[in-house]
Amino acid sequence: MPLRGLRPKIRRVNDTTALSVAAQPAASRRPIRDLPDELISQIAAGEVVERPASVVRELVDNALDAGATQITVRLSAGGVRLITVEDDGGGIPQDELPVALRRHATSKITNLQDLETVATMGFRGEALAAIASVSEMALLSRPAAQANAFLLDARSGELRPAARSTGTTVEVKELFFSTPARRKFLKTDATELAHCIESVRRHALARPDVGFAIWHEGKLVEQWRATFVPGEGDVQDALARRLSDVLGEDFVTQSVAVQHRAGPITVTGRAGLPDAARSRADHQYCYVNGRFVRDKVLTHAARSAYEDVLHGQKQPVYALYVEIDPARVDVNVHPTKIEVRFRDSREVHQAVRHAVENALAAPRAAALAAAPVPATESAAEDFKPKQPPAQTWQAQAAIKFEEQIGHKVSDLQALWQPAKAPAAAPPAPAPDIAWAPTAAPQPAAEEPSWPLGREGAETAWPLGRAVAQIHGVYILAENTHGMVIVDMHAAHERIVYERLKAQVDGGARIASQPLLIPATFAATPEEVATAEESAEVLATLGMEVVPFSPKTLAVRAVPTTLAQGNAVELARSVLAELAAHDATTVVQRARNEILGTMACHGAVRANRKLTLDEMNALLRQMEVTERSDQCNHGRPTWRQLSMKELDALFLRGR
Repeated sequence: MPLRGLRPKIRRVNDTTALSVAAQPAASRRPIRDLPDELISQIAAGEVVERPASVVRELVDNALDAGATQITVRLSAGGVRLITVEDDGGGIPQDELPVALRRHATSKITNLQDLETVATMGFRGEALAAIASVSEMALLSRPAAQANAFLLDARSGELRPAARSTGTTVEVKELFFSTPARRKFLKTDATELAHCIESVRRHALARPDVGFAIWHEGKLVEQWRATFVPGEGDVQDALARRLSDVLGEDFVTQSVAVQHRAGPITVTGRAGLPDAARSRADHQYCYVNGRFVRDKVLTHAARSAYEDVLHGQKQPVYALYVEIDPARVDVNVHPTKIEVRFRDSREVHQAVRHAVENALAAPRAAALAAAPVPATESAAEDFKPKQPPAQTWQAQAAIKFEEQIGHKVSDLQALWQPAKAPAAAPPAPAPDIAWAPTAAPQPAAEEPSWPLGREGAETAWPLGRAVAQIHGVYILAENTHGMVIVDMHAAHERIVYERLKAQVDGGARIASQPLLIPATFAATPEEVATAEESAEVLATLGMEVVPFSPKTLAVRAVPTTLAQGNAVELARSVLAELAAHDATTVVQRARNEILGTMACHGAVRANRKLTLDEMNALLRQMEVTERSDQCNHGRPTWRQLSMKELDALFLRGR
């Protein structure tokens, strides 16, 4: 019987990794050696080829670089069993076919200067080699100067003559057959097919001069014919037709054209109206020099342009095309080439933001006036003008706005200033924001004085003439198209808001309110550094945030209109924005929030009885105010009901 004191101690090992390492003798260490070429290609394929859609994207890129005008994609089992891409491009000569399958073999670039100014869709020379390493691939091609085509089998290397017209066909079978683990991660055939279609759709939106066709299991799934011939017609018109074909007619009808140039950057395309916003960001397409990209700078710039015209968490829809000097953008960032890096991201951000803002600024009432009036049974003859409209009527009708109190920064800031009153008297109340400086309002049914006469008013005014006020909330007006319903508070809020922004841009300052007791909070090193670097920016916002200790910041002043809010929360949010984005954007966003609060308090309130003259003055101002179709909270300010819709309500003409 062994002695108790001599029993060996057993140590439990829970770390299996440590156990396996300890079990291996030192002499079993693997030597450093070169990897086989096939394994290298499969590793590279893991970065380039994620799913069948990745193969479709790479092959269509090559077809476009070859000058194709018609591209046909044929799929089977969502692209897992078969992917065939046919084009009518320049083709590949016989002696270059074997070279095309080598890693890092390409005709797109030859030196570092070419890499820094890439103007083609592909340039890395990895796609064909990566695809061939994880599938059974065949390459069939014929240049125009060659008598016949040649077929190259990527697996065996066999090269033999074949029949084909000028162009190239790439056939990919049994994707990921050599890496079964990768194949298990693929989704259903329907899901993979949807990704393949989306990949071709992204190319089609950028190339209206190329026709695309997608076949699946022998059936035509999508087809987009070329809408532009180089040297003939207008590119923008062709692009609009392609957008209509790919994204639907509603996208074009519910969007506005974007055309903006800022220095070396040109931004074109179409931006969806706020009413067309979606719950998902699935209709947002950004292109840089014809290449579809996902870039935080472009996404943030487009989103910031929609800030005060979108309601809630809605996502805008747009298709934007950025043209920039290739030397100012780096496309060699990611193997999939879907990410880019700009030399000056700030100028790109500002260009895209201003492009979308300017496109959305024009009120839609002008387009409504230019729209043809459908001939309906209810159309009345007295809608036709009998005299030309007066050029100065909009200015005359807006006189009441110019005479109002509460439409200037200084006037509205007085609402939040401490009231100064004599010692013996109670504090004076804040001034009431009245619609008109006159005394008691006149009855709404009173007949106004029309400088144009009734007959010409509706045609001269897109939003028509006011007829009545409903429950003190909505204005009812009639125009040549039918009936217009206006939310008077939302409309007036936008008018005051845009006026305040113009005044601040002209040099007016936002008042700052010093805090009696500074609000201190524990700050991160990044917040402390941002506060020290952005002291001037914070001052323009009416804020003063200074270091109180190495790890503490103190808020000493906040904007007057936000003095009752949480100073610490405000400071943290502003510092976070300053650290993440351009300071100019932060300043403008914070300024607009302040002005939006002022405009909301300064706008006419519900249940305020208006005369017909006052209602018409509001309509005229809406027609000339930027972004007047939405209030600054993103809610619509007016809606049009056409005569056809009104007739349908009462079954007229049936």
